[in-house]
Amino acid sequence: MTLSPLLPSSPARPATKVAVVLRDDLLGWQVANVTAFLAAGVAAGVPELIGEPYADADGTAYLPTLGLPVLVRAGDAATLAACRARAVGRGLPVAVFTAAMFSTGNDHDNRAVVASARAEELDLVGVALHGPRNAVDKVLKGTTTHP
Repeated sequence: MTLSPLLPSSPARPATKVAVVLRDDLLGWQVANVTAFLAAGVAAGVPELIGEPYADADGTAYLPTLGLPVLVRAGDAATLAACRARAVGRGLPVAVFTAAMFSTGNDHDNRAVVASARAEELDLVGVALHGPRNAVDKVLKGTTTHP
């Protein structure tokens, strides 16, 4: 399911949300790594969420970013599994990061460790999703604001 948000420059509230849910026992460097990895997954999977490139007053160009804020939430392993299941059940685009991915160093091996486990057996440390605001809110049930 791909939904376009309202234009980022619009004063109205966007119709969709991007959220990352992280396991609540991650180390600081893992929080940053998993959040960046999963936000990139949403950007790649839903390219219409990408805003316009940036430029400073000197004319230096910068890369575009997601045109929506990214909510960062936390939960335990069971909560992450439930969020993944609810998002998939609603047909929302989902990105995952498993504990085994911390020991790989490339995309090929990352896909292999995910493919080695059934959905219910994934040792999730992060999940990201995009969808209509109310659907995302329902998926996030049981999570808390990440500290």
